Amino acid sequence: MAKKKIDIQDAVDQIAQTAEELGEKASEAIKTHLNIPSFGEQSADRKQIQEDIRTVLQSQREFFASGTTLSLAWRIEQLKKLYSSIKKYENDIYSALSADLLKNPFDSYSTEIGVVLAEISYALRHVKKWGKTKKISSQLYMFPSKSRVFPEPFGTVLVMSSWNYPFQLSLAPLVSAIAAGNTVVLKTSEFSKATNQVLRQILSDCFESNYVTVIEGGSVVNQLLLHERFNFIFFTGSQTVGKIVMESAAKFLTPICLELGGKSPCIVEASANIPSAARRIVWGKLLNAGQTCVAPDYVLVHESKKEELLEAIRSEITRQFGENPLQNEEYGKIINKKHFNRLISIAPEAQNDLETEKIAPTILDLGPLGGEKASRHPSMQEEIFGPIMPVVTYENLEDVILYINSRPSPLALYLFATEKTVCESVIKRVQFGGGCINDVIIHTANNRMPFGGMGESGMGSYHGKAGFDCFTHYKSMVFQKEKGDIKMRATPHKNHLSLVRKLLK
Repeated sequence: MAKKKIDIQDAVDQIAQTAEELGEKASEAIKTHLNIPSFGEQSADRKQIQEDIRTVLQSQREFFASGTTLSLAWRIEQLKKLYSSIKKYENDIYSALSADLLKNPFDSYSTEIGVVLAEISYALRHVKKWGKTKKISSQLYMFPSKSRVFPEPFGTVLVMSSWNYPFQLSLAPLVSAIAAGNTVVLKTSEFSKATNQVLRQILSDCFESNYVTVIEGGSVVNQLLLHERFNFIFFTGSQTVGKIVMESAAKFLTPICLELGGKSPCIVEASANIPSAARRIVWGKLLNAGQTCVAPDYVLVHESKKEELLEAIRSEITRQFGENPLQNEEYGKIINKKHFNRLISIAPEAQNDLETEKIAPTILDLGPLGGEKASRHPSMQEEIFGPIMPVVTYENLEDVILYINSRPSPLALYLFATEKTVCESVIKRVQFGGGCINDVIIHTANNRMPFGGMGESGMGSYHGKAGFDCFTHYKSMVFQKEKGDIKMRATPHKNHLSLVRKLLK
């Protein structure tokens, strides 16, 4: 027995040594050939990492100060380069997303690659219009002046992405930042290592590090980045880390956009089409194995429809993923064992495979809203972020509205109903980021609409024009003639008060 322990320890030591040697070689290759710095807690001490970060920031500030990024034609050229590079490495992206999250090619393209390409295409078609100086009419009392609004980039911005959609959540905000004329430091998640490597390849093909830099690493690198002054910070992730980002940004009064999560409710009202609702709920809940910030987190179903809905959901799970979803190649995995164990602690009864880090779709019947089980069950305390679906019943819609509004504002809300008055009541009275009527998630795919949360689910929005606005400062200017002042604005004012009242009402 003792000999076996020694052999295992020797193997672990050899693996660790080999990994360290490979890591050092990879890091050196990246720095030498890709011209993009790679940072990590094990590659240097905190002081060295801090110096490297400051070197990158200084080079980006100098490049931004040169004025190169202010040209709309130049921005368009960069977006075209990025589009071409993504297409070039498309097969590598599929492999990376499969390695990180076991995503199949269809999901990888429809929720990651295709979303980014569509975002680039939309920006290419509209960025000239977005970036134009806007003529604004002047008020009568400003005569004979002209008013203009100038869209201008913030400068050097920090984009911090998440691991659940590591390609889309890295590059979609990057597209907006480029379209707006900024230089970008892109901090990727430490958990999506394979996708990070492909992102490096893609971006090194397009850009120098004084324009776009990819930085990897864990909490230490995050902390050191947030110790530095940026002109804008865009963060996608958990509420816990979002609070840290906001606190750090406040020290420099840095503007931020926070794209967080939350427990997004899905209401199935008495008038709902149950087969359709079940099909769409199962698709949205189990997309990416439930690791989607806008997934329907829990279901609130009218008590008269509960049994019909549960039966339809079970049938849909079987139809979409077979009798044994754990064996289905199109069913994804949990990102790592830490999150796997967290989910199992929420629903110990869930079928799972520790080796593949898969958890089967699990329905939790928690009884009535306000009941002991629905109030205290772990699945109802925080965002699940996995294939676990709590189902709670209700008697009247008013209780549902009061319940949701008593909790932190969710990023999304979904309502299945056919009665117009029900839809209007929920939309007007419940606070949430965005959502769908009789569907789930698809509102995020329309880049003609802003996407973002409110309150605890985030602040600010992006996608399409909203993304350009997110990374842009609008500078208002008045151009006054040298002659032609309205004399009454300077003293003595005499009897001009009555005239001012008329002009400023």
